[in-house]
Amino acid sequence: MSWASPFHGLSAFPATPANIDGRVDTEALGRLLERLCEAGVASIGLLGSTGIYAYLTREERLRAVKAAAECVAGRIPLIVGAGALRTDHAVGLARDAEAAGADALLLAPVSYTPLTQEEAYEHFLAVAKATKLPVCIYNNPGTTHFTFSRELLQRLSDIETIKAVKMPLPVDGDLPRELAALREKTDLAIGYSGDWGAADALLSGADAWYSVIGGLLPRTALGLTRAAMAGDVDEARRLDKLFEPLWQTFKAFGSIRVVYMLLEHLSLARAELPRPLLPLKSADRQRVLDVVEPLIALEGGQKAQSLL
Repeated sequence: MSWASPFHGLSAFPATPANIDGRVDTEALGRLLERLCEAGVASIGLLGSTGIYAYLTREERLRAVKAAAECVAGRIPLIVGAGALRTDHAVGLARDAEAAGADALLLAPVSYTPLTQEEAYEHFLAVAKATKLPVCIYNNPGTTHFTFSRELLQRLSDIETIKAVKMPLPVDGDLPRELAALREKTDLAIGYSGDWGAADALLSGADAWYSVIGGLLPRTALGLTRAAMAGDVDEARRLDKLFEPLWQTFKAFGSIRVVYMLLEHLSLARAELPRPLLPLKSADRQRVLDVVEPLIALEGGQKAQSLL
């Protein structure tokens, strides 16, 4: 293994192809992961939100991790989501992932009853103690309805195996100030989700982009990542502008619905959204297809260029 850290660069988050009953199609999953390995992404985020982790049983999550580890075979670090409502369930999922070959964990404070800061701390501490894998904090208040205070992030960063945080885009848009504040209080690797803010985050000095579109169009997303991390503002802005119409569909319909529709459009996998989620209506599908075609063409062109 030549990689040093799973929490830097482009972390591509693929969908998890499954049928309506939540049975994971491990063969289709392998095809998606092979594309990411061939593109050379920095890490793979398995069983994230786009990977429908919250909708899968423990058994299906384990099948997915085993299939992914076998496919990736150590070529690229595999970060596996271990979020669950109960601490004992999250501990079990973390141990499953480690035993199946994961290289790191992504942990969200999944909750029904809103968690206190102390409850979240104890939850993370228990999971971190359960395995030797490095852990990335999944800060996603849009789905978990939990907000990490900076004091909590500082406390968590003192836990030996907690190495990174996956942040949402700041409400005020001031990425440089937030990065400075987080680095003052923690030594965590700081990455961002929210694909439409990736260029700004990386140009501001973020360590990683945890990317939905990276799981589907990895070469183009990788081009944006490398340009931004190298300080090539013009190229990063150019690629981000090409993505902008697609970012708007993510905001309008939810990225998970868009991605699952595109899986079938690109003949990559047949996958059912987990109910109660419903597929896009015809007019919305067409809107997505209209804006994604130039990106699909660019992705294909970059693949051909890489083979020269």
